[in-house]
Parts: sequence; structure tokens; C-alpha cells
Amino acid sequence: MSIPFVDRNPTRKEFERFRLILSTYQDGSGQQAASEGQTLPGWRDFERSVALAFNGIAQENKSIFDVLIPNPKNKGIHFGVSCKMRRTLNDTKRTGRVTLELSNSTGAFWERLRQKGINQQNYKAKPYEVAQALIFQEDEWHYAVGLEAGGVVDLSRSFYLALSWNVKGDYQLFKFALDLPDPSDLRWDFPSVESNGKESPGRRLRGQDEHGTLFEWYGESGGQLKYYPLVETALWQSNVFRLEPLPVNWNDKHGILTRAKDYFPKLWKSLE
Repeated sequence: MSIPFVDRNPTRKEFERFRLILSTYQDGSGQQAASEGQTLPGWRDFERSVALAFNGIAQENKSIFDVLIPNPKNKGIHFGVSCKMRRTLNDTKRTGRVTLELSNSTGAFWERLRQKGINQQNYKAKPYEVAQALIFQEDEWHYAVGLEAGGVVDLSRSFYLALSWNVKGDYQLFKFALDLPDPSDLRWDFPSVESNGKESPGRRLRGQDEHGTLFEWYGESGGQLKYYPLVETALWQSNVFRLEPLPVNWNDKHGILTRAKDYFPKLWKSLE
């Protein structure tokens, strides 16, 4: 039995199952508010949709991997899926890059830097050293749950799944390799900012490849480590798609109030 994304690309039917599951989160159960009582799927809904559509297990917590797909040929071994969802599809169309927020673990990143003698007073003078520590920290988090460290995740076939969307309702799914670029292959700096007529190093760490910005880190404002791989480096990508519209009478048959009445008919009737 071959596994979509792990052994091969998903089939049209497998992807359509994912799209339809994701579309159900328009019925008031999604994380993001929309108009007329509807909602849109959020990042947690995305994780759950991936798990349901591709026979995985949503972790529902701050695990290193958001979804684990069991290996049917080796009981107890899993393939890890790191799910990333951002409303940046317009940026992708403009720049040719996909936005993945890898982590916002500010405390863990600064602790790693402190172990290397780097702090908020001197870090702007050491962009490469900072970058190396951050990316190695990401790699170590993965390694800690991998087979070589006694974990249950086969890192060799684990991956990122990034769902990009825009306010028009367009969505696109991308698969990227788990291995991040070697920081020594990139140019690192803290781009200067101007204030009161003077230039000084900014707070944003930037890592550039030959085409533009590949990494950013905002160490003193949120702590997000962002990764912008080129679309052309994706291991797989879907076509742009839209969520399936709900039936006209969706709220009468499938809305939250209707579900409450269906699930608990006797208790609900006692309230009337």
C-alpha cells in the first residue's frame, strides 16, 4: 500500500477528498470568521483535514510535527507532516515564493543564542552566527523525534505541507523538503533602517539566496522564523483551488444549532 505524499504524489481523488473536507469548515466550525454565519478554515482545521484525508493522526498540540502518518509496513513508525498555513497566496503569485512560518519559539531561540555567547546587545553584529544557531535549532527539534534519536518519526520521508490562500478565496497546497538550506550558502545581514536621518542595523535578520530573501527572523518582535522557498523548489504543488460552496440551506440542515438538536434531542427539547 503506497502512501500519498510519502511514496508518491496524491491522486486527483485523494486531493479532492482533502478539498471537500477542508470545505466543511465553512459551516460555522472553522477558526476564521466570515460573513452570514459562515467561517473559513484556519490552521488547526488544515491540520485536521490533512489527517482525515490522508489517513494520518492530528497531534492537536505543540508537537514537532502536526500530523503523523503511520507506516503500514512498520508498526510504530510514522512519517511527519509539518503543516503551515498563511494568507500569502498573493505574495506567492507576485514573488514566486511560498511563506512558511517555521517557528515563533522566541525563548528557545534566545536560549540557543545565549549558549553561544550571543545576546540582544551583540546579536546584530553576528548575523551568520545567529542564522546558524536558529537553523540548527530547527534541525535539532526534528532530529529529537527521529528514529536515530529513539523517536518514532522517519525523517527521511517527512515533509512540510504549506497551504497558501487569499481573501478572494483562492487556495494552493505545496509540499517542501524537510531539510533546510545550509546557512553557509546564503548571505546574512540585518538590513539598515533610517531613523532621525541616521541609519542603523534593523531588528530583522535576513538570509538571501541568489534570487532574494529566503529567511527572516524577528528576534525582538514576535520571534518568528520565516522561510520563503521558491515555488520551483516545491516537491509537489496543487493547482489553485477554491472551497466547495455549501448548499443554500446549509444552516437549516448542518448548522451548529441543527447539530446540537440532532446530537442531544431530548435535552434540547427540554429547553423549548
